[in-house]
Amino acid sequence: MEFLAEMEPSLRALWYIALPTSLIFLFQTILTFIGSDSGDGINADFDGNLEGMDAPFQLFTLRNLINFLLGFSWTGITFYHSIENYTLLILLATAVGLGFVWLFFFIIKQITKLAEDNTFKLERALQKSGTVYLTIPALKQGTGKISISINGSQKELNAISLSEKIDTGAAVKVVGIEGGTLLIVEKI
Repeated sequence: MEFLAEMEPSLRALWYIALPTSLIFLFQTILTFIGSDSGDGINADFDGNLEGMDAPFQLFTLRNLINFLLGFSWTGITFYHSIENYTLLILLATAVGLGFVWLFFFIIKQITKLAEDNTFKLERALQKSGTVYLTIPALKQGTGKISISINGSQKELNAISLSEKIDTGAAVKVVGIEGGTLLIVEKI
């Protein structure tokens, strides 16, 4: 690393930040793409009440520090000879470093929007239409079954009618749930 010895101290400091930060970032990126789901390896040792906050990620993590230092150091190196005012250079580098952290947050937020909850919940059948699979007796005198599509999946669920008998093949609409396991349906 002889090229570093000939540089001005402030530029050398930026290189000393940029090189290891870039290696760590490359290592983190490779681990991410090969599926390493481990955390950052640092656990915060403080108590905090985060209830009621929509925070899918933490601000102070090794990954965010690396993102900040990556943007900060490479911006400082890139504009070192273009911007004569050192204070302005540091402010610009800090802004770009914070921009890197914000970009990471934005990307993570967009990725979390892709998550989908496909667990079956009987409440999702409310106000949906289906067809009678097994005849449903009148006035809650027994149960039948209906075939209904929920979240793109076809289900056969137990159903009762509060009024008339509903024959197999008839179209029905789910109007309620009884006991957490039975659908209350009416003929369409």
